[in-house]
Amino acid sequence: MEQWKNQMSESFRIGALLAFAGGFFDSYTYIARGGVFANAQTGNMILLAIQLVQGQFIHALYYLIPITAFVCGIFLDEYIKQRFHQTHKLHWRQIVLFIENIVLVIVAFLPLGKGDIIANVFISFICAMQAHSFRTLHGLPYATTMCTGNLRSGTDQLVHLVFHKDTAAGKKAFLYFAIIFVFIAGAGAGAMVTPIIGAKSVLFCCILLVLALVMLSLERKNLE
Repeated sequence: MEQWKNQMSESFRIGALLAFAGGFFDSYTYIARGGVFANAQTGNMILLAIQLVQGQFIHALYYLIPITAFVCGIFLDEYIKQRFHQTHKLHWRQIVLFIENIVLVIVAFLPLGKGDIIANVFISFICAMQAHSFRTLHGLPYATTMCTGNLRSGTDQLVHLVFHKDTAAGKKAFLYFAIIFVFIAGAGAGAMVTPIIGAKSVLFCCILLVLALVMLSLERKNLE
């Protein structure tokens, strides 16, 4: 079981699919759902502070809600992990991806404007679950829903390559920057597609998550 987890949940293929979706989520919520970041809770915290300082207390809640949803998503993800960790028929990460897809379908049919708060809550919720479930890439800590940590880690490995001639560090740096590139590509795709398709553009991410789910399922089946 552990071999399966290391092979697939930590693979670049899975990481790339999820990172592309992560970038898409941020573009989608920022462009179509009221200028809120689905993943970058640091940005939401800054905007929350600005609204509070300006005395816009009601509008501050607009940014507090996705932050709270993110926290709740991590709690649910950990519950799923503990509850289904010993299950042999279905891996807990498969359950997480399934939940993500269901939530995204719901978000796609929420009206723009009136449904933005609920949409942002749902997306922040599943982004937290994704970030908490997929945290390792080839043994390296990383994130599929944000880039700051990846940028720091990738640059750190690049420094080891340049100053210490550590070729292994160079390979690690490549993985980090490749994930960052994919995340940016996902954000760019979201920026192009969302203004055209609108609320339902988020369904594109369902395709990516289904692919990841299928890859995990096939690998698990082959090792049973």
